[in-house]
Amino acid sequence: MEDAKFYEEIAEGPSSAGAYWKQTQDDVRVRVGAYHTQSEAKGTILLMLGRFGYIERYGRVAQSFVDEGFSTAVIDWRSQGLSDRMASDPNAGHIQFFSDYQKDVAAMMEVVEELDMPKPYYLVGVSMGACIGFRAMLDGLPVAAAAFISPMWGIKMSAAQRVAAWPLSWAAKALGQGHRYVPGESGDIYVLETDFEDNNLTHNADMYDYWVKQAEKAPELQIGGPTMAWLYEALAECRALSSIASPLTPCITFCGELDRLVDNDSIKARMAKWPNGEFSMIRNAKHDVLTEIPQIGGDVMSQVFAFFAKVSAIKPAASR
Repeated sequence: MEDAKFYEEIAEGPSSAGAYWKQTQDDVRVRVGAYHTQSEAKGTILLMLGRFGYIERYGRVAQSFVDEGFSTAVIDWRSQGLSDRMASDPNAGHIQFFSDYQKDVAAMMEVVEELDMPKPYYLVGVSMGACIGFRAMLDGLPVAAAAFISPMWGIKMSAAQRVAAWPLSWAAKALGQGHRYVPGESGDIYVLETDFEDNNLTHNADMYDYWVKQAEKAPELQIGGPTMAWLYEALAECRALSSIASPLTPCITFCGELDRLVDNDSIKARMAKWPNGEFSMIRNAKHDVLTEIPQIGGDVMSQVFAFFAKVSAIKPAASR
């Protein structure tokens, strides 16, 4: 494990931040970030971000976690942030297999253990990161509880789009064209090409401006649209997960009423059958409810902390 570059000036996160390089088992170099609380730790939040995510993007959120007493670990997934890119076009959101992300999770946990970050561990998964994190939980990720933010357990599409997406993405990958962008997508950076008024992520103008400034100052952290291989693998993973029963791990999940990116029906179906699960549909919220306007994002954050505290209070009592 070696020190990695960290953009402290644009992260606006805790002063205790550090970033590290780690090789995955398939020899991909990924970047893992760590924020350490200065107070008595309540545990460590494993923050797994979505397809646009990179360590600095959630610096302000990490500050809230640390202020609450949680150390925080976060990763640049392969093809994101400063981690190795998987396509010749560095802006392409590309993977070979969705299961490759689990190799990134393993690398992240190695860093967490090497840094001796405090237990218990709690998972906060955002969008695609919630899909990856859910799979990791099924594979034994040792978390006391999970909070999912607009989890990508299904991708929002029209019926016609869904009918076309499966065969087209499968064929592109089978014919060696999986590196090509999904039709209508490109290498353009979303927050630089999309006006605030038209964005699908948040109503929070200050947060959107924060992301725009990050993209302007560090474009190397950004990615553009997804490739056909990513689309096929994501669809296949969502379908595979839909047939698997939820674990007993306590879980709280939020999604935005106005989300245009993930399929809220898939989220509601999952949470209706999750033992020890709580679900909240956030009115007038877009995709990233955790970074929505303070009245929304702050309330979601408070509910996550209260849920983790409840789980922490129950676990010791149950073990006596």
